[in-house]
Amino acid sequence: MERLLSAVMETPAAAAGGQSLFGSIKIAVLPIAKVFTMCFLGFLMASKYVNILPTNGRKLLNGLVFSLLLPCLIFSQLGQAVTIQKMLEWWFIPVNVVLGAISGTLIGYLVATLVKPPYPYFKFSIIQIAIGNIGNVPLVLIAALCRDASNPFGDTETCSTQGTAYISFGQWVGAIILYTYVFHMFAPPPEGTFDLEDGNLPFKIPQKDASPENVALLMQEAAPTDSDNSKKGKIKSFLVFVYEKLKLKQILQPPIIASILAMVIGAVPVLKRLIFTSDAPLYFFTDSCIILGEAMIPCILLALGGNLVDGPGPGSSRIGLRTLVAIIFGRLILVPPVGLGIVMLADKLGFLPAGDKMFRFVLLLQHSMPTSVLSGAVANLRGCGKEAAAVLFWVHIFAVFSMAGWIILYLNILF
Repeated sequence: MERLLSAVMETPAAAAGGQSLFGSIKIAVLPIAKVFTMCFLGFLMASKYVNILPTNGRKLLNGLVFSLLLPCLIFSQLGQAVTIQKMLEWWFIPVNVVLGAISGTLIGYLVATLVKPPYPYFKFSIIQIAIGNIGNVPLVLIAALCRDASNPFGDTETCSTQGTAYISFGQWVGAIILYTYVFHMFAPPPEGTFDLEDGNLPFKIPQKDASPENVALLMQEAAPTDSDNSKKGKIKSFLVFVYEKLKLKQILQPPIIASILAMVIGAVPVLKRLIFTSDAPLYFFTDSCIILGEAMIPCILLALGGNLVDGPGPGSSRIGLRTLVAIIFGRLILVPPVGLGIVMLADKLGFLPAGDKMFRFVLLLQHSMPTSVLSGAVANLRGCGKEAAAVLFWVHIFAVFSMAGWIILYLNILF
C-alpha cells in the first residue's frame, strides 16, 4: 500500500524538480491566486465604495499600459534574449499562433453549428472561441510563476526573461490575425443588425447595394481624386492602396513596433552591444524600459479587475445563455486539448528546441488562454462591442479555474 501511495503521489515533476503532486498544484495555482488577488484589488478600487478607478481612469490606465508599459517590457526582455540563431530556433512560435487560430476556428465552427447562435452572431461565436489571449495574460502568468523561487524553470531572472521573450516573439503574428482575419469576420450583415457603439469612432451604415466586405465601417479621410493620384504617381498610389488594404495602421500598434525593433536590434550584434548589454553606452535606455516594464503587470491587472465592475452588461441577453455557455466551453475546454496535440506532435517531429521546457510551456499556454481582449477592441470597431464585453467578462471569470487545471496538467507532462 505504501508503494502504491508513493507511486500515486510522485509525478514526473518529482524526478526533475523534486516536486510532489501537491507541489505541482501549488506551483500552478499560486500564479492564478496572485492574478486573482490583484484583479480583486482593481475591482475594489473601481467599485462605488472607493471609486478611485472610474471609467475614464481605467481607459487612461489601459492606454498607458498599451502605449508605453507593455512596449517597454517587450523591448527590454525580447531584445536582450533574441539573436539571429534563436530567431531561427523559435520559428515554431508564430506558426503555433497560426495553427491555434486555425484549429480554434474549426472548433468554433463546429460549436456554432451545433448550438446555432442567434442571428447575426454565428461568425462572432466562432471568433470568440478561435482567438485566444496570446500576449497579456501569458505575460502576467509567467511573471507570477517566475517570482516563486520553487518554480521548475530555473532562477527567477532567467525564467522571466525567457518566458517574456517567447511570448513577445509571437505577438506580431497575433496582431496580423486580429486586424485582418478577425476584422473581416466581424463584418456586420447587410441589414446592419449590430447596434453602433457610443464611442469616439464614427461608423458608416452599410448601403443596400454594397457587400459588407466592401464597405468602410470606419470613417476614413476623403480619398484623393484621380487628378491627385496622377500627380503623385502610380507607385505612391499603389503603396497607399496596400497600406489601406492590409490595415497596416491598425497592425502596427506600439507593442508590435516594440517587438519588431527588439528583434531587429537584437539580431544585429553591433546594435545589441550598443543598447542591450549591461556595460553598453545606451544601456540607460534599456534599463529605463525595464523599470517601466515592471509596472505593466500590476497596472494591467488593476485595469482588468476594474473593468469587471460594470459586469457583463446588456450583451449577455443579446447573445443568449446557450451561446454564451458554448463559447466558454469551446474556448476553455475544447481548444486546449487540440493545442496540446499540436505541441506534442511538433515535439515528436523535432520542430522544438531540445530540452527547453519553458519553450513548450509557452506554446501550450497560447492554446489555453481566455478570449483575446484585443478581439473585443476589434469587435468594438465593428459595432458589436457590448456583446464582446459580455463574452470577455464571463470567459475571464471561468478562466481562473480552467487555467489552473491546464497548468497543472502541463507541468506534470513537461516534468
